[in-house]
Amino acid sequence: MNLVDYSHSLVSIIPPVVALVLAILSRRVLLSLGAGILLGALYLNDFSFNHSASYLGGTIKGLFISDGGVNTWNMSIVLFLIILGMMTALLTLSGGTRAFAEWAQTKIKSKRGAKLLAAFLGVFIFVDDYFNSLAVGSISRPVTDRFYISRSKLAYILDSTAAPMCVLMPASSWGAYIITLIGGILVTHGVTEYTPLSAFLTLAPMNFYAIFALAMVFVVSWFQWDIGPMKKHEMAAMHGRGFDEGGDVDEQAKDLTEELEITESEKGKVGDLVWPIIILIAATFFFMIFTGYQALAADGKAFAILGAFENTDVGKSLCLGGLFGLVAAIIPVFRQRIVMVEVARTLWIGAKSMFGAILILLFAWAIGSVIGDMNTGRYLSTLVQGNISPMLLPMILFILSGAMAFSTGTSWGTFGIMLPIAGDLAGATDIALMLPMLAGVLAGSVFGDHCSPISDTTILSSTGARCHHIDHVATQLPYAMSVAFVSMIGYLVLGMTNSLPVAFIAAITTFIMVCVFFAWLSRRTYQPIVKS
Repeated sequence: MNLVDYSHSLVSIIPPVVALVLAILSRRVLLSLGAGILLGALYLNDFSFNHSASYLGGTIKGLFISDGGVNTWNMSIVLFLIILGMMTALLTLSGGTRAFAEWAQTKIKSKRGAKLLAAFLGVFIFVDDYFNSLAVGSISRPVTDRFYISRSKLAYILDSTAAPMCVLMPASSWGAYIITLIGGILVTHGVTEYTPLSAFLTLAPMNFYAIFALAMVFVVSWFQWDIGPMKKHEMAAMHGRGFDEGGDVDEQAKDLTEELEITESEKGKVGDLVWPIIILIAATFFFMIFTGYQALAADGKAFAILGAFENTDVGKSLCLGGLFGLVAAIIPVFRQRIVMVEVARTLWIGAKSMFGAILILLFAWAIGSVIGDMNTGRYLSTLVQGNISPMLLPMILFILSGAMAFSTGTSWGTFGIMLPIAGDLAGATDIALMLPMLAGVLAGSVFGDHCSPISDTTILSSTGARCHHIDHVATQLPYAMSVAFVSMIGYLVLGMTNSLPVAFIAAITTFIMVCVFFAWLSRRTYQPIVKS
């Protein structure tokens, strides 16, 4: 099929922009994504309805079938979501969720403690962002609910610790992917003073957005600053209308996931929740290393932890780890001799609770394919080329990568496009600025992905917290934009001085100023709340 080439046309950004604007204005995610997909198909096929229909059919088929076989990546993520939904339901049925929440209330005695628990868990579980958002959401949600913390606040904590933590850690699916890309760039430009791993570790302190996004989560959790739309959700939660499940805060929450109607066992123990989660994490980590080892062995390479993560099969590892967690979750149910009819009903409820999120995810993948065919990323990348001072390039690459990730909904896709471009720009202007430019791309990609309503990572953070997707996007935006401003100052100073300590001091100073402003704004809008 011959598609129209929009790689050098402003038209390439129309479908994602339409989808984004509609999603924000209408709050109907599927309708908005569908409109973007349909518009992109029409543009790509010069508004031929027959060709557009054929293109849409091929795109939808590609979500499930790839290269003559099952699309293992997409289907493994879908399967993992279903497994996790079933596991979460079983943890509720066994009473483990209730027992953990009651135990946590004896140890965690404040809203601040509940938020910090979620934040620390988000930092601790850094193997994969999908896994992070869903697993930490399952663990933290009972505790944050008991302290009347809105689901939107939990979603913000999940989203702001998942990708930012993964992008900083070499022993993660993100780290392995980035190290592979960086290795090719270093070879292309003859840079020999760094190995791919050492370059990644040198880049990590330059990733201002990831670092200060994590810092902002802990500062906001500690001082309990509720800014912008987040204030409405926190106030409503305190009055018992929140948790983003209905009421006047979020009447559309059940479009995303139905509330679980499961009778919790009174015989549950804390271990009935903790052990399945630990087994899920340990099994996933093990299979990520094992599948990486298998890939290395197949290529005749020696085993190494980093090499295993570079070659791991993330989707397969998530599914296998999820199955081990599911088995661990069903053991307490059998121990308590709960009737099989109730167990089967619970498994169905758990699987069904994920169907809304899966549908949104499929639509997000479809529009990602359309945006790729529209060459939106390639068009945006051309905007960076021209007569631009090299000292401005780290900041410009941060902004452009953010715009690209926001428009395309993928940080990994932005990495793949923008990191080689940043390497080429550094090679053509100032090779000494290569690492700052690469860092600008990494940070901007995470920022754009963090804010994008069509990002699968954002969708899964909403799923993990069980809140309405657009509420999550709207409530976290003020925090994300403030961290982006801090990052821009850092990259501007880094480009001008080529000194990480000086740039870090500038970024920290700006961050403190933003925090002072947030403190003033929070006091200005603060209203005492008493639970009714």
